[in-house]
This record gives sequence, C-alpha cells and structure tokens, in this order.
Amino acid sequence: MAERFRIEGEQGGDSLLFRLLYVACTALAGLGGLVVLGAALMVTLSVASATLGLGAIRGEFELVELSCAACASLFLPLCQLVKGHVMVDVFTNWLPGATNRTIDAIWTAIFALAWSFLCWRLLEGLVEVRGYGDRTMLLGAPIWWVYTPAVLGTGLSAVVATLQGLSTLFPRTFRIRTAA
Repeated sequence: MAERFRIEGEQGGDSLLFRLLYVACTALAGLGGLVVLGAALMVTLSVASATLGLGAIRGEFELVELSCAACASLFLPLCQLVKGHVMVDVFTNWLPGATNRTIDAIWTAIFALAWSFLCWRLLEGLVEVRGYGDRTMLLGAPIWWVYTPAVLGTGLSAVVATLQGLSTLFPRTFRIRTAA
C-alpha cells in the first residue's frame, strides 16, 4: 500500500505547495514510465518485424538511447520526495532520534546542493549542445531534446530536497512528514 505524504504548516493540514509537488513528481515519474514502456514496445515491434522479414524499425536503437537518457531523470523527484534513495545508517543507528533527524537533514541539504549543481550543469550542456546543432546519425533528431527532461527532473529534485532539509532543520516553519 502506498504511503500518503503531506506538508503541515503551523496550523496543520495539507499545504497547496506539497500537493502540487506531489502531483508534479508523480506526473514526471508517470511520464518517464510511459516513455520507457513506449521504448520497450518499439523494440518488441522492431524485433518482431525483423524476425518476420519485414525489416527492423529504422533508428530504433537511437530512439531507445534517447528515450532512456531523457526519462532517467524524471524518476528522481518522486524518489527524493518519498526518500527512496539508499540510506546507510549502520554508523548512526545507535544515536538518539533527534540526532539522526539532524544528520538526515544535513545530508538532504547536501543532496539539494548536488541536485542544484547537476541541474545547472545540465542546463549549460543543453544550451551548448543546442548551439552545436548535434543530431543523431540515422534519424537526425536533435540531441538537446534529451537534456530538457533531465534539467526538469534534477531541478524538481533540488526543490524537493531543499524543502525536506529545511522542514527538518526548521520544523516550526513547516514540516514534511510521512503519514502511515
């Protein structure tokens, strides 16, 4: 059963901000899943077509490569939102809960900085690759298209991680908590 997440302000209740983040993260992950499903169906169709002697779909490997590269970052915001990243607490498990929460908040803030850095560099890469006009060999698809969802995914991950880190460090302002 899926868990329900919410942000509570000082008065409590679901905040519009968190509901929007949750919808955006879920929508991006859903879009990424649809892209992967489409790539899998295309490969299946191409292999079946080639097996039947009709020939493979031209440039199918380019489409799979582009779609996988494009959608990989779309899963990251939801993973950040539900704290689905691998956590190793072997060395801190014996510490009090408040200390562990503070350590988690610090690492979440570091995650936010890392996501921000990746987003910035991907945006720089998008601008540069678009300027070059690079295209795939067979289909002639612009390479810069792949960067757009990557910028979106890492940017939203940075926003989510920032809010999570701040909510743990400053719980009086707002907080994100998991309701079972």
